[in-house]
Amino acid sequence: MNEDKDFLVEQAQLAEAQAEAQAEADAERIRQEAEDTTADPAAQQEWIRQSNLIYGGLGAAGLVVVQPFLTEPSLDPSATVCVTAFAVSIPLLAALLVLNRQEEFRRRASKSPLVGLAKAVAQGSAFVGITAAFWHMSMIAGIVFLAVGFVAMGVHSSGYVRLEYDSKFRSRFTRRKAPEA
Repeated sequence: MNEDKDFLVEQAQLAEAQAEAQAEADAERIRQEAEDTTADPAAQQEWIRQSNLIYGGLGAAGLVVVQPFLTEPSLDPSATVCVTAFAVSIPLLAALLVLNRQEEFRRRASKSPLVGLAKAVAQGSAFVGITAAFWHMSMIAGIVFLAVGFVAMGVHSSGYVRLEYDSKFRSRFTRRKAPEA
């Protein structure tokens, strides 16, 4: 009876070790795919194009949204948050647009941590600014925009992951290498 128990324990340990090895292999494969994707010049070119669209759109939205507040003698709290958020995002978005022109010229994306931080702050403060503008018009509109914005981010992320990390989809296409700069 003791031998059967030892055998079962041994089998469970073996199965656990195999599952762990498989998980590590899967994690390495995913890491390698992510690394390959970030090194792919065609993917970098597409990220630069998408960034231009995002930064230009957010900057233009900020300028349009802030305009009515320019002539107001005083601002309520939601309007103050809106104007302040766009005061942060508009200059950063403009700088990122100019940087994107250089990235396009060099055919590669910048890997600077400062640029990564600027992207996060610019996009985040623009989102806060638009939310505050909706909130200024109607608290319900602000809450709806905030909630749907997070849903939209999930939709985009889900679609992106399916497109980029579905090996069946990716294997149908050969990688195009951008000419060296």
